[in-house]
Amino acid sequence: MASDRIRNIQREQLSDNWYTLEKITFEYLRDDGVWEQQAREAYDRGNGAAILLYNVDKRKVVLTKQFRMPTYVNGNEDGMMIEVCAGLLEKGNAEATIKMEVEEETGYKIDKVKKLFEAYMSPGSVTEILYFFIGAYEDDMKISEGGGAADETENIAVLELDFEKALEMMKTGEIKDAKTIMLLQYAQVQQIFDQ
Repeated sequence: MASDRIRNIQREQLSDNWYTLEKITFEYLRDDGVWEQQAREAYDRGNGAAILLYNVDKRKVVLTKQFRMPTYVNGNEDGMMIEVCAGLLEKGNAEATIKMEVEEETGYKIDKVKKLFEAYMSPGSVTEILYFFIGAYEDDMKISEGGGAADETENIAVLELDFEKALEMMKTGEIKDAKTIMLLQYAQVQQIFDQ
């Protein structure tokens, strides 16, 4: 058990600006029986949920496009990212959160979603678990323009793309977001448009 291999945990909060950044110092029992002191930083931004909206009849998916500062400072020329709809969990409820995020970001009001899996996206430094969903949409579910919550400064553009076009955009590098790639590949492998 991992807890038997960790002792003397000390936590130091480095930042509580946007989310929480901690330096965690601890001793870890190596396989050779030696206790080794280690230090790591862990960024806690909460857990999240992401969803691929799809329409089988039209063979389309709904994605979003918005500015992401961390990608800009790491060489993404304009900082814009094409992504599936996603957001941080509200009160720990992934399904309720993703339905709310779909409405805020895309303008579609959906009532049925299917949970696929959970994944740590960057386990070396970020505590977040992301809950992955898919959900079917129809044109008559569109109740607003979307774009994100006004108080969250998101400025989201809603994109309805042919599924094959979205897959091609992964290959060309127009889509570089991991959660989006994972969900598009799930849709491709599971052949959700051919059922």
